[in-house]
Amino acid sequence: MSLPKPANQSTVVITGASSGIGAELARGLARRGFPLLLVARRRERLDELAGQLGEEFSVAVEVLPLDLSDAKARAKLADRLRTESIAGLCNSAGFGTSGVFRELPLERESEEVTLNALALMELTHAALGGMVERGAGAVLNIASIAAFQPLPYMAVYSATKAFVQTFSEAVHEELHGTGVSVTALCPGPVPTEWAEIANAKRFSVPLAQVSPADVAEAAIDGMLTGKRTVVPGVVPKVVSNGGRYTPRSLLLPAIRIGNRFRGGPSH
Repeated sequence: MSLPKPANQSTVVITGASSGIGAELARGLARRGFPLLLVARRRERLDELAGQLGEEFSVAVEVLPLDLSDAKARAKLADRLRTESIAGLCNSAGFGTSGVFRELPLERESEEVTLNALALMELTHAALGGMVERGAGAVLNIASIAAFQPLPYMAVYSATKAFVQTFSEAVHEELHGTGVSVTALCPGPVPTEWAEIANAKRFSVPLAQVSPADVAEAAIDGMLTGKRTVVPGVVPKVVSNGGRYTPRSLLLPAIRIGNRFRGGPSH
């Protein structure tokens, strides 16, 4: 057993719920009848989404505007995860940056590590105790196919996603036999606000793109069945396997050449 059947007391918490994959996760879970707690920075977007989901699917939707890069905000959400009956947690909050690492603002890079890795780890820790006690529950952590390879000019982003992937797989194995699972979602390029924020359009390959709705459906199926890792789409699967199994001595020069052809720095 992993994500239990919907019930009044089986809330799924979704961070980063105001747009992109997070919003589509909310839509897919609401369609299946799960009560939701939506978390993101932008209240107006959360309110709009909550209204749509409540009207369309007749489910209870609560919004909680928080900036999870702030320690006090994380503690507030973690307290609810520890004390309430939570069926699922989708750690979708995160962002990326791109550029030459030594030239990027350190404060922004540190915030990226905090949100992509530290917040995800803290919230997962807060949720698991109650899930294991109840013998059911599922955590979804958003990684990326970038988890399987170092990405020059997105060094911190790919490093945080490698952490998410490794952490999620390790905890998934620790939970064997408990009825609880942790699933790492590793999408390829997804046409969302993310690429705009990261200034990373050159890293997107149109043939590899999978829609946010399709990514969310694959992720929810993974939560329902307790999968360890989900990589939506044929091309992202090929790319992730290439990153896993290609020697770094070949992979990094290939990435350098790819950057050159896409108009980015090659050295």
